[in-house]
Amino acid sequence: MNERKVGGVVDGAELLAAAGNRLAPYHERLARLVDIDSGSGQVDGLRQVADLMQTWCLEAGMAVEREPVADPSGRPLGDVLIGRHRGRGRRRILLAGHLDTVFPPGTAAARPFRVQNGRAYGPGVSDDKGGVLAGLVAVEVLTALDRTEYAELVLVCTPDEEIGSTGSRPLLRTLGSAADVALCLECARDNGDLVSARKGVADLEVILRGRAAHAGIEPEHGASALLAAARLTVALDALNGRWPGVTVNVGHLTAGDRPNVVPDRARMLVDLRAWHSREYEAALAEIRRLVAEPWVCGVRAEVAVHAPTPPWELGPAGQRLADLAAKVGAGLGVPVSHTATGGCADANLLAEAGAAVLDGLGPVGGNDHSPSEWLDLDSVVPRTALLAGLIDEVSRADPG
Repeated sequence: MNERKVGGVVDGAELLAAAGNRLAPYHERLARLVDIDSGSGQVDGLRQVADLMQTWCLEAGMAVEREPVADPSGRPLGDVLIGRHRGRGRRRILLAGHLDTVFPPGTAAARPFRVQNGRAYGPGVSDDKGGVLAGLVAVEVLTALDRTEYAELVLVCTPDEEIGSTGSRPLLRTLGSAADVALCLECARDNGDLVSARKGVADLEVILRGRAAHAGIEPEHGASALLAAARLTVALDALNGRWPGVTVNVGHLTAGDRPNVVPDRARMLVDLRAWHSREYEAALAEIRRLVAEPWVCGVRAEVAVHAPTPPWELGPAGQRLADLAAKVGAGLGVPVSHTATGGCADANLLAEAGAAVLDGLGPVGGNDHSPSEWLDLDSVVPRTALLAGLIDEVSRADPG
């Protein structure tokens, strides 16, 4: 029976013990999730992992809803799963993670879940299946300790984060605007750091259209889209360094089919990243201007921006969350620091929606998006205790 007074400071040893009691089921659940292919767009696998999460959320006493989402073309992307747990307080707290990975079908069979030297390996073990499960454990820990000082604790699991949350964005904005605080479940950096800021990202697609011609008989009648794309690539690369922290990368360029034909079409995929909104918008405007330039007479170009995600910058609200996390960590014997990272995530969208955000609250992991992706199993108990303790602190903290 819980003998502490409601509203008192939760004891670090209690948090660690409650999290430790859930370590064995955490391992078992993690293995089941990792051994299901759930790459972005693999709807069957994504629904299988959502089914498992739904079962476990219901067992934890959460009300569950599912919402199918699709990309802008209408292609199904899977379901967003939302688990809700009502409390007795006033603050609304959102836990956000994702179920999709970057890996193709067959990866789970080729690289199934395994444990070696205290680390778990497998597709999505760190990004983000280990983090999503940490959110569920935090709910279970707080319920077991009768620490429900929040108005509502919401766990959202999306199926499309790795492709810019193209289908989940409207729902994330709704949830973010309704939350006082969003705690994101991407795993901590490999040195244990939490994440307090992320670069904004824009994926740009540039299509160039020229005129085909015989390269030997009448090349003067052609207008090479390939040449225009090459010149534009050099111009875009020159933007690196113009603004502090802004990077522009032409990551893909295709043009032409045969050496004896002046190519009439080219396609470029460009990645833009920036720390601050002003530089992000300035660089985007300059890219649009460069695309409109006549790099080759007779070649026209147009640019489309897909899934633009604004920068998430550390502000006073984020700093207060980071300070609270450090306070909770001190009580657990877990050193807590935070950093900015160049990768974007749903944290950017939730911050844009108005929530105070802190990220990296899953266990410690690394080598994401690679065959050697890992999760530190020794970090699971302290990090889930940290997350649960932070939720409790935020629930009782003064608004602002």
